[in-house]
Amino acid sequence: MLETFHSVRKVYYMILAVIGVPVNLVAIMILSRRKCGLSTCTTRYLVSMAIADLLVIITEVILLRINYYYFPGSFLDITPVCTVMHVLINAATDCSVWLTVTFSFDRFVAICCQKLKTRYCTEKSAAAVVATTCILLCLKNIPYYFTYEPGEIIDNVPWFCYDKPSYFTEPGWVGMDWFDKVLTPLLPFPLILLLNALTVRYILVASRVRKGLRGQSKGEKCSDPEMESRRKSAILLFTISGSFILLWLSYVIDFLYYNIAGTAPNNYNASLYIFGQVGFMLRTLNCCTNTFIYGVTQSKFREQCKSIVKYPVTSIIQLIAKQNNREQRRGGSQCS
Repeated sequence: MLETFHSVRKVYYMILAVIGVPVNLVAIMILSRRKCGLSTCTTRYLVSMAIADLLVIITEVILLRINYYYFPGSFLDITPVCTVMHVLINAATDCSVWLTVTFSFDRFVAICCQKLKTRYCTEKSAAAVVATTCILLCLKNIPYYFTYEPGEIIDNVPWFCYDKPSYFTEPGWVGMDWFDKVLTPLLPFPLILLLNALTVRYILVASRVRKGLRGQSKGEKCSDPEMESRRKSAILLFTISGSFILLWLSYVIDFLYYNIAGTAPNNYNASLYIFGQVGFMLRTLNCCTNTFIYGVTQSKFREQCKSIVKYPVTSIIQLIAKQNNREQRRGGSQCS
């Protein structure tokens, strides 16, 4: 069973890399053009999230997983290189998770806090929040560079990265490990659920009030642009945060089991091992879903995607047409 699972996982990560890189690049390119009808603040967050997801795909999926399966013993397995790579993976993952939290908070403010909205939901504020979040998370992960040691030394070259025994015994490292796990992903779960719950509550209350004021409670039907805007913003928020929670849930359950039961992953039986690895697989899948969510929930994003797909075809057709026109002109000049 484990051999079959390893084969499936090997193919899975290759497919994830093939899909994850282009879809995130497409999202970055389309959103950066700012033709999707989204606010500049929302666009800033979504572009930042796509960049963070792309970095996770490059570092964790391509440089770590695919290198392990397809290119064992490459220069990426040299201890200083793989140590830096692990630090980058942790930083990229933290940024991907916490940018989802900051986006959820931004949408909560935009929908529920009208007075704060004018000051907080701006492009400058979004840029400051994104930059501060990413810088702090990167600084938080720098100490992990010193938690690895070589697995073996060949011709005076250290190879592979193994956790130092002191990482599991010294109080400082143990406390830092707990802080890291609580920060990502335990704390984001209740924060996202709380923000979404408050947003839903506000929308429901505001909807009933506005219907009463506009006379819709008496059966009249008339458009309400403000509620429609809130509805679209809420749909985007709920689909992104809902996808995040579902795809990270297995990883969180495995982490809680590991700490509550006190069973180290190295001592897992086959079923628990597969469940834990599926958690990692779904966690990385979360870095590929946002682009598809934009395509489903945002009509203008779909239009931009279609134009990108059609562009190479139309360009080729135009080049062929120009070439045919030139040939026809040459033929006509020769006849004359």
